[in-house]
Amino acid sequence: MVERSGTTRRNVLTTAAAAAAGGMAGCTTYGDSSDDDADGAYSVTMEPVGTVEFDAVPETWFPYTGDYADMGVALGQADGLTAIGIRQRFGSHHYDELPGVSVDKSELTQLWQDGTDQEVFYELDADVHLIDPNFMINRIQWSQEDVGDVESDVGPFFGNTIFSGSYSWHDYQRYTLYEAFEKVAEMFQEQERYEAFAELHDEFRSTLQSRLPEETPSVAVLFPKSVPPEAFYPYVINEGTQSKHWNDLNVGRALAQSDVADFHASRGTIDYETLLEVDPDVIAIRQQGRVTEESFRETFVSHMRNHDVASELRAVQNDRVIYGGMTYQGPIINLFQTERAAQDLYPDEFGDEQLFDRERVAEIVKGEL
Repeated sequence: MVERSGTTRRNVLTTAAAAAAGGMAGCTTYGDSSDDDADGAYSVTMEPVGTVEFDAVPETWFPYTGDYADMGVALGQADGLTAIGIRQRFGSHHYDELPGVSVDKSELTQLWQDGTDQEVFYELDADVHLIDPNFMINRIQWSQEDVGDVESDVGPFFGNTIFSGSYSWHDYQRYTLYEAFEKVAEMFQEQERYEAFAELHDEFRSTLQSRLPEETPSVAVLFPKSVPPEAFYPYVINEGTQSKHWNDLNVGRALAQSDVADFHASRGTIDYETLLEVDPDVIAIRQQGRVTEESFRETFVSHMRNHDVASELRAVQNDRVIYGGMTYQGPIINLFQTERAAQDLYPDEFGDEQLFDRERVAEIVKGEL
């Protein structure tokens, strides 16, 4: 056992079977371990962090990505959310349709400022960080020592990078959205809220899939490198949770059938000529933040119709260029993104129909179970 003490401000968190990549192993204790057996202690196990023991439910917390932020909000923990990696990439505008549920992103500290310094973690002094430590090492360029210092001096990391299925360094268990959501619910001791969401989600998905046509289109998901776009970052539909709404709608994986590599693996772009070789039935253009139908059509659809090469694409000719949603989706954002994708893919079947009960979602968030 390795014991660290002195600098952390509370005695509520203990982690075992250490967190990050690079071989941190053993048992790490935060603060004085004398209260480890106190009433109310519980532990939660999640890869790659191992088993984390809590002497009390965390009150203040933050993730790096919006998927985990959305999970915390869904579990009624919005008041304790203090920061986010990049504000624009957190789809909190969806909460506007949920009576009594809101998050003011302007009040959240943005962790990314041409990088993310460890000092902001000390300043925020959160009880827990809903972040995969391997994400901080491999994407934010922290060292193993940086991760260990924050764990010992501030609080543990608890998370798994679920949004992408293409990172080569993610060689450990990958959770589905609801598997990760269940872990977060255990951490916040909000299992009843989780169960209510899981039931609503299963009914929503089952009803939706019962109405899908037998033949579904092939979809290419793209993020524009510029506006108006001349090149795109390609996102291959795979097991990452960023693809969940497409997988639930049974679409064909257009880019997966080509030589185009996922952006998270290659960091590359494709142009219209390459896209014409794939020629998908549907082009889904991903955007971050609130996107109206009017601005989307003006910015992307009209431009592609008037473009010498893009105008040759079947999706453009057949008016099948649609909004692709945001990268990071937790349980609430996923409901909205799946609904919009279903409406855009199958307008004859779904039109503008609301496919899930906003009032019920709001009730679960507020604990009216």
